[in-house]
Amino acid sequence: MTATVIALMLIGASSSPLSTQERPVPKDSARLSISGCARGRVFTVRRDPEHESRGVLLEEGMKIRLEGDKKMLDEIKAHESSVIEITGLMNRSEMTQPGIGLAGGRVRITPVMPAGRAAGRDPGPPPAIIDVESYRLLNASCPR
Repeated sequence: MTATVIALMLIGASSSPLSTQERPVPKDSARLSISGCARGRVFTVRRDPEHESRGVLLEEGMKIRLEGDKKMLDEIKAHESSVIEITGLMNRSEMTQPGIGLAGGRVRITPVMPAGRAAGRDPGPPPAIIDVESYRLLNASCPR
């Protein structure tokens, strides 16, 4: 009986560190750490001169939709006025903005949806999506 209890305690102790490990990165995705500002579930990439960017560099001003644990997304929403750094998984094909860049990347020509029932409203391409794993506050505030 005591051997069974000890064995169960060892199994429980060995499984707890596994739950804190990062998820494996799929072949078509990458783990990114990017700084910027969140408004609801939309994250705008911003450069913070005080902190070093890690991972793949995304264009400043790029909009990314936040997905993940509801509790964490609510915590991020509570810090909308602060610059944050998010870490998460993003599909490699979504890391570049759609269209063709001209004039050194400052001008971008993107495809337009044909006019239908919503004439006059071009929703444009859908925003990229990042599956947020963690975040941290940076010592800066977001512009209004």
